[in-house]
Amino acid sequence: IELERICREEWEKLPKYRCLMKTERPKPNTFIIRCLQWTTVIERTFHVDTPDERDEWAEAIQMVADSLAKQEEEGILCSPTSQIENEVNEEEMDTSTSQHKRKTMNDFDYLKLLGKGTFGKVILVKEKASGTYYAMKILKKEVIIAKDEVAHTLTESRVLKNTRHPFLTLLESYSCVNTYFSSQLFFHLSRERVFSEDRTRFYGAEIVSALDYLHSAKIVYRDLKLENLMLDKDGHVKITDFGLCKEGITDTATMKTFCGTPEYLAPEVLEDNDYGRAVDWWGLGVVMYEMMCGRLPFYNQDHEKLFELILMEEIKFPRTLSSDSKSLLSGLLIKDPNKRLGGGPDDAKEIMRHSFFVAIDWQDVYDKKLVPPFMPQVSSETDTRYFDEEFTAQTITITPPEKYDEDGMGEGDSERRPHFPQFSYSASGRE
Repeated sequence: IELERICREEWEKLPKYRCLMKTERPKPNTFIIRCLQWTTVIERTFHVDTPDERDEWAEAIQMVADSLAKQEEEGILCSPTSQIENEVNEEEMDTSTSQHKRKTMNDFDYLKLLGKGTFGKVILVKEKASGTYYAMKILKKEVIIAKDEVAHTLTESRVLKNTRHPFLTLLESYSCVNTYFSSQLFFHLSRERVFSEDRTRFYGAEIVSALDYLHSAKIVYRDLKLENLMLDKDGHVKITDFGLCKEGITDTATMKTFCGTPEYLAPEVLEDNDYGRAVDWWGLGVVMYEMMCGRLPFYNQDHEKLFELILMEEIKFPRTLSSDSKSLLSGLLIKDPNKRLGGGPDDAKEIMRHSFFVAIDWQDVYDKKLVPPFMPQVSSETDTRYFDEEFTAQTITITPPEKYDEDGMGEGDSERRPHFPQFSYSASGRE
């Protein structure tokens, strides 16, 4: 009974489209729960001592899954996305004008849905008073709490509040990002198959600049992948999604959590070792390899085989790739993090000195003085041609809470306050 209770708690934290797999890698008696969140495959890996213990877990998890599926069919549980439709809390909309007047949901026009997932949705909005466009992220507190995502949500909030860099998304108020993205980098690469080395150098330099800044702020990103790289309307990179960031990490500090997207996981994470900020440079190697080679450096639909490739396989390059490109990617994709390019005390500076970036003026990168190799062809700030029509064609539904008390929270929100301290935010006065 206790095992089923634990399984139920863990299973309810996961997105839908779930499956469970048994494997003997990276350790014996491993089992993996695979889920789909947005368009990203999420995996959680667990290790036990014996095959019998693993079978007990699998049986308990399956019982919980069947029970929850039955409840959902009977309408006892609401889907996360339908819950998102039911309530938007005004407290998140604490944008300030010069008069420091609190903004509410009614101060925005809701134009197009840009994306939707388990925990909420992202909507293109326009502030009525200023005419400014924002990408607004709307979250459902009950879902965040129920799925034990409070820590990740607050981490993302803190990182967005406390960082300011030209290639990181900037928070104006919690849930409102000030730069309207024109496109996802993955969208363009999937169309063009490969980027030139010059184009990859431009994007790579902006990513290095952003990661250098995060590391100097003792933040490790841990989730670098093409899907988290956007282009703004001028063609510059914007890194999004800071939920997996780890704060307080110095050059010698390490982490233990197994997290990330399977194809981008560094060997030290798969081996369940303590790891440091060099995981971000492995991620950089993977995304730059994708850009220049048109495919992942290691890939197999079977994740057990994929992990074996990441741990054991040597990197292979197209013959057309230049020696500088091969040298950079080889250095970033060294399996030993201590020997990896950027894995030493110089961190990003070691990468900046590499011959691949010899022509780059890093101050010009930060100042956005380099001319982007591609300018998104958008006719206006409401042009969403580079976003998936699966979302942009949908009708936007916003249903605010039925009742608020004096501080703008619904009557049922009192017990949620401890989970979201100092959650509201305004960027007014930031330099």
